[in-house]
Amino acid sequence: MTEPADTTVDTPLTADIDITPGEGAHPDVAPKRPKAFYTAEATATGDGRNGRVATSDGLLDLDLVMPNPLTKPKKTNPEQLFASGFAACFNSAFQGAAKLLKVKLEASEVTARVGIGPVALNRFGLGVRLHVTATGIDQATAEAVAEKAELMCPYSNATRGNIPVQIEVTVK
Repeated sequence: MTEPADTTVDTPLTADIDITPGEGAHPDVAPKRPKAFYTAEATATGDGRNGRVATSDGLLDLDLVMPNPLTKPKKTNPEQLFASGFAACFNSAFQGAAKLLKVKLEASEVTARVGIGPVALNRFGLGVRLHVTATGIDQATAEAVAEKAELMCPYSNATRGNIPVQIEVTVK
């Protein structure tokens, strides 16, 4: 990993990115033209999935490899990065939903499994299975928190209606 030349974070594009939701938005609750309050920027170079990806701030700088179910990869791939982001985001939303619902949650953990495969000739798609493990609450409460989290999570909002996402909830 190379050191970034400049460690200052310049996000001039933040205000330029419109995050207005599509159908189903509640204009009486949300701003009419909401803007992103944070913008992540990453650039892929090389041979796509067999190349490299790095963020503009230099915090992430990784070699990529095409996923292959027959070999043990020595580098990461885009599906692992997506799974990591979705798991972290949904776990944060789960904990936030518990607070909003005034549920005393001891702990939570989310594992995301992201599958990639063909959906038509020369077309590929993704599918996601999220497994939430909640500690300190009962099953019905955990499921109610997960339903609220699904509405709060930006990854859930981005994928809803676009790719299949299954959410499984268990309690300890």
